[in-house]
Amino acid sequence: MANGQANGQWFPPDWPDRIRALADGTLTPVVPRRAATVMLLRDTDTGPAVHMLRRRASMAFAGGAYAYPGGGVDPRDDDQQVRWAGPTRAWWADRLGVDDAAAAQAIVCAAVRETYEESGVLLAGPGPGSVVGDTTGPGWEADRAALVARELSFAEFLDRRGLTLRSDLLGAWARWITPEFEPRRYDTWFFVAALPEGQRTRNASTEADRTVWIRPQDAAAGYDRGELLMMPPTVATLRRLLPCASAARALEAAGSQDLTPVLARARLVDGEVELSWPGHDEFTRHVPAEGTPPGQEARA
Repeated sequence: MANGQANGQWFPPDWPDRIRALADGTLTPVVPRRAATVMLLRDTDTGPAVHMLRRRASMAFAGGAYAYPGGGVDPRDDDQQVRWAGPTRAWWADRLGVDDAAAAQAIVCAAVRETYEESGVLLAGPGPGSVVGDTTGPGWEADRAALVARELSFAEFLDRRGLTLRSDLLGAWARWITPEFEPRRYDTWFFVAALPEGQRTRNASTEADRTVWIRPQDAAAGYDRGELLMMPPTVATLRRLLPCASAARALEAAGSQDLTPVLARARLVDGEVELSWPGHDEFTRHVPAEGTPPGQEARA
């Protein structure tokens, strides 16, 4: 079991105190940072599998939880035009619900950059209809390390290598905002993408201790049994993949996915703090309004 619960819902021990502080007005919410994460898919004989990584237990945020490659938006990627294939930046701005094309470019760049940084997979190519076939070798690794260290922006990386970003290989899937009581907050767009032919994943992330290809139904079942620790957005996006019989079907389904932001809500109900994610009742928790011993703060 994870966190004393029947399933694998991630629930940090400091959440109850922070939830109570938010409820009584002594905690000021942190402004969320924009971020992007990608559910990378590949087809198998029994349906699509998704690439997931397990965050190191030592990580301050979601340590030990299974997640997808992802991270924060780099502000440098909104002020330089990149070679671009697929729907226009204006189209993406409308789809992602942001104010301008530059912001949309930065979010899409974050999705593609983080996938490359953490899995070695690059959704870009020499032209609008192509994708690089191999991203291994000393030169590629040096550039990847420079991206991770933020010595190089993704826009600069694409320009240096003469590459075109393939926004048409991405589908926007969901948008979740970290709860207001969390010290590290993200406004995260979830995307789906298919593993390009000729490329393969590897654990390139310093934040992960293992990576797996797993069918969404198997990952969700592992969570339900309490064997795989996950955050609510990860579980919710996995469950929405279940009807998709292939990676291509998932990309087709992306166009109809609701991108209304999901933000957790904490309120006082009958002497308890109720923590809920609107539209996702399975994640609702009840936290006693007064302190309780560690490890006993919440019940499903």
